[in-house]
Amino acid sequence: MAEETLAALRSLMASHSPKLDALVVPSEDYHQSEYVSARDRRRGFVSGFTGSAGLALVTANEALLWTDGRYFLQAEQQLSKQWKLMRMGEDPAVDIWMADNLPIEAAIGVDPWCISVDTAQKWERAFSKKQQKLIQTTTNLVDQVWTSRPPPSINPVVVHPLEFAGRSVEDKLKDLREKLVQEKARAIILTTLDEVAWLYNIRGSDVPYNPVAHAYAIVTLDAAFFYVDKKKMSSEVSSYMEENGVQVRDYGVVSSDTALLASDQLASTNSAKETGKTGKAMSDNSVEESRNDLVWVDPGTCCFALYSKLNQDKLFLQSSPLALAKAIKNPVELEGLKNAHIRDGAAVVQYLVWLDKQMQEIYGASGYFVDGEVNKKNQPSTAKLTEVSVSDKLEGFRASKEHFRGLSFPTISSVGPNGAIIHYCPEAETCAELDPNSMYLFDSGAQYLDGTTDITRTVHFGKPTSHEKACYTAVLKGHIGLGNARFPNGTTGHILDVLARLPLWKDGLDYRHGTGHGIGSYLNVHEGPHQISFRPAARNVPLQPSMTVTDEPGYYEDGNFGIRLENVLIVKEAGTKFNFGDRGYLSFEHITWAPYQKKLMDVSLLVPEEIEWLNNYHSRCRDILAPYLNTSEMEWLKKATEPIRA
Repeated sequence: MAEETLAALRSLMASHSPKLDALVVPSEDYHQSEYVSARDRRRGFVSGFTGSAGLALVTANEALLWTDGRYFLQAEQQLSKQWKLMRMGEDPAVDIWMADNLPIEAAIGVDPWCISVDTAQKWERAFSKKQQKLIQTTTNLVDQVWTSRPPPSINPVVVHPLEFAGRSVEDKLKDLREKLVQEKARAIILTTLDEVAWLYNIRGSDVPYNPVAHAYAIVTLDAAFFYVDKKKMSSEVSSYMEENGVQVRDYGVVSSDTALLASDQLASTNSAKETGKTGKAMSDNSVEESRNDLVWVDPGTCCFALYSKLNQDKLFLQSSPLALAKAIKNPVELEGLKNAHIRDGAAVVQYLVWLDKQMQEIYGASGYFVDGEVNKKNQPSTAKLTEVSVSDKLEGFRASKEHFRGLSFPTISSVGPNGAIIHYCPEAETCAELDPNSMYLFDSGAQYLDGTTDITRTVHFGKPTSHEKACYTAVLKGHIGLGNARFPNGTTGHILDVLARLPLWKDGLDYRHGTGHGIGSYLNVHEGPHQISFRPAARNVPLQPSMTVTDEPGYYEDGNFGIRLENVLIVKEAGTKFNFGDRGYLSFEHITWAPYQKKLMDVSLLVPEEIEWLNNYHSRCRDILAPYLNTSEMEWLKKATEPIRA
């Protein structure tokens, strides 16, 4: 199949005008999304690699796949012999490879809807030394050969109530227009799905695990537009948009409207009443309005197709102001996130209680608490547990909780060697059976109306080796070290990343992924613009109060096991004895509640402060989760959170 697909693509490349020497197939959709709908998984269709991050390049004689360290093992397993894996951070970047390996004046094709302005311009600079050209294809060549491409889904747009959103559309539009005036812009084009959803307080289900709708927005000083398939709009949602002064237009019209915007001809057809509501900030200041002639575009997220329709000398190219506004949660969102994580923690504890019992009964495991050999006498049994069957059980516990709306990403349920595949996604037909003699890692989360969750725990139901305990303890020490950090205002996640790695580095260990990402309020599980990472982008945005961020160091030993521990944190102001430079200091508040397995800890490697923190955290777990657990579950949790004695 891979061979036939490549042959069909190469035929289209050869017949294209101009003839294409290479075709780029990105992972992203028209909105530069990390997670995309089944219909938009073009790179996965072409290459067979299903990870969320990566880029495929097809030339006349080669097929290459770039991906990052989270997916090296997975890509090795999924790519056919026709493909070559290119490891980001180790092999040349795709633009450098193309510039160096493709001929002079080569034509490199890409669908301009699937590539950002930043990326396109970066490539064009790399191509200039050999007069190579980036060609915007008028149709997506992959779509022409993908005969079984899923049809568009028509899922309803729903209103996200103010009781969960915390701020009205009117307030958000007012703040956004103030930003436009401040930057002398007359309009902004919003292309990322979660920003559109956040701005208009709507949600959808067009992308699995992400409660968003395929939509664009354009906001001017006196009008607001929402571009969506109108078949997704109920009369109630249409009325809601009208009440908020937002004009609903067909999804495909965003292209022609962008061209109209460029020539300052995009006008609202809303009634005077509605125009007054959205335009009041500027309606009585025409002198000020005349000075605002720029169109704001986020070059990191806006697709090259829309950018190409705008006047290049009338653009304000800067990150969207909504990225930061969305990341700094309002009090209602913070309270909702805390409550969602409490219910989610209860589900995780119920899962661990169930799994502990099953592992003992079916496999003769010594269990969650006892560090012992497997009792072979209890085997064999007709029942068995697999990575998929147990993750389905975890989903069932979550589904019983208030406000549950689905998972926030495919559950990473991984046993033994599969745990070393950082973003492993088990399939029912091929997944592994649970093994009482192996580590078990589960990274999972849910979407609730009041918040999005993401938690990772690693456990062992048999007798872990001293090496496994040492590795687990190093990860735990890094997790505690980062979570307990205090740092001055203006500190970025790039600086803090090292805190989670130091205990691992001490033993010559490390991990290939970032340490923390923002998390949405009933939105995407991965949310920027901040992050905690060694990657340069983590330098761009300092951590600020009321941001959410994960704390998830790990260690992965290929062919043996994987370890990761993850909590969600809220950035808050810290009380410090001194205030050097009058900068103010920040710290973290944990809002994830589930025990760490004491059996996996080498307590001799923990310092008194770490033991004190663990005992305090476990005590809070008991108190916070008690109202959500029955008597037997609570007894299990009490045992799991008994104080550690040094």
